[in-house]
Amino acid sequence: MKIEEINKICFVGAGTMGCFNALTAAIAGYQVTIYDLSLKTLMDVDNRQKAIGALLINHGLATPSIIDDAMTRVLVEKNLEKAVAEAELISESVFENVEIKRDVHRRLDELCEKTTLITTNTSNLLVSQIEDVLQHGERFAALHSHLGSPLVDIVAGPRTSADVTRLLQRYVSSLGGVPLVLEKENPGYVLNAMLGPLLTTAMQLVIADIASKEQVDRAWMLDRDAAMGPFGMMDLFGINIIFDSWKRKPENTDFNRQKIQVLSFLTPFIERNELGMKTGKGFYQYPNPDYQKSDFILPAAAVELSRQALITPLIANAIALVEKKILAPADIDRAWMAGTHLAQGPFSMLEDIGIAEYQVMLGEQCRAGLCSAELAATAERYFRESDLYQEQLL
Repeated sequence: MKIEEINKICFVGAGTMGCFNALTAAIAGYQVTIYDLSLKTLMDVDNRQKAIGALLINHGLATPSIIDDAMTRVLVEKNLEKAVAEAELISESVFENVEIKRDVHRRLDELCEKTTLITTNTSNLLVSQIEDVLQHGERFAALHSHLGSPLVDIVAGPRTSADVTRLLQRYVSSLGGVPLVLEKENPGYVLNAMLGPLLTTAMQLVIADIASKEQVDRAWMLDRDAAMGPFGMMDLFGINIIFDSWKRKPENTDFNRQKIQVLSFLTPFIERNELGMKTGKGFYQYPNPDYQKSDFILPAAAVELSRQALITPLIANAIALVEKKILAPADIDRAWMAGTHLAQGPFSMLEDIGIAEYQVMLGEQCRAGLCSAELAATAERYFRESDLYQEQLL
């Protein structure tokens, strides 16, 4: 159901995320306009949305009639001033380049009414890297969605009005989404800050010849009762997206060795244009990838591999989010479950494992080079300072 304060929404950027978010809004009853600099990209909006609609139908999230009806509320516009006219909400999903985004938001701030909400769907940049170009920063925030997930991150900037944050929460709820308001900005928000290290660990296991991609995915699927493993997830997100995110990581940091390894591992896929589901081939062949076949998880292969190598850094990164005061443990679990469609969050996993056993796992993973000493120290500090976990240890 629409909220009364918003009727028309303009989506700036007609890529996959822009089209996905626009279709989601149209399904909820909002009038939608999609803008893009590229006429060719705009001309492909109809096909993109039909493909996204088919995905929603296949997952039982919509019917063909709902999709057809929603698409009647979607318009495309090559003129930005016309696109934003009378819009109560703007959602920007242009290329992940800080200067491009700053230029776009500077222009949006000039064109829009003072009451128009302006948001960015950036997945890698911070609110503070963009918001200062707006004269009216009180109406600006991050509104970050996750493809195929109801989770939507909301992050206020230093000038964002509390009323704007509350309105965005109600808007997300009107879409049937799960609004997650962060206490402050954080690279990767919450879900990606945990999911990224999980995918990195999966790649490290294959790079180090500890396991095959099938063994890693099988172990995760068995242990977590999941529909796909880390390599299936990367095919879903797009291998190029993972590659680009690693290319943007700064040099001369703790990531430097991992960056070289990961980029070398992914480069052949990029060169062959094997980017995952969208190109028909990535780590698996599509449609009907091996991990969807009935015999894929029958071999009882190394469930402990998943617990030891994948769950350990996942929990450690969740603890780091609490230590940074981004969210409370219960909210982090809620974000993980909403974002991954899994039944258990990292802190619930930790409770099942137990502190003593987890500390042993953490030590083993650090010695294997699969968890940083800094991350382990953060987790140990959290245990020392948490009364609840001190009680469990006793």
